[in-house]
Amino acid sequence: MKNFIKQSSPIKIPTNDGKAIEEYFGLASTRSSKFSIANMIAPPGWKEPHQNPKFDEITIMISGRKIAEVDGEKIELRARECFLVKKGARVQYSNPFDETAEYWSVCIPAFSVETVHREG
Repeated sequence: MKNFIKQSSPIKIPTNDGKAIEEYFGLASTRSSKFSIANMIAPPGWKEPHQNPKFDEITIMISGRKIAEVDGEKIELRARECFLVKKGARVQYSNPFDETAEYWSVCIPAFSVETVHREG
């Protein structure tokens, strides 16, 4: 058994909000529940529902900007910034800007539809 996994074929996660998601490690791609890592491309005007996830989520901004509203406080995230939202916080991510936002998301434990607890 190898002590490494090289991932060159991420799983494209289907969305209905225009955001592109490619998961490199996690439940969908490697069946790992310990953590997930995905590349995200959020188009201008993108917004997702509020959620109350049961995992920590780290955002690593590559380009563009996005807004994280955490427990009612709005934080603007820019390229080359990292951001941690702890599990149990009420959070909403959006890109109200005129430019595309690219970022990486790391969830510990791994993202799942059952544990993200989206509102609506």
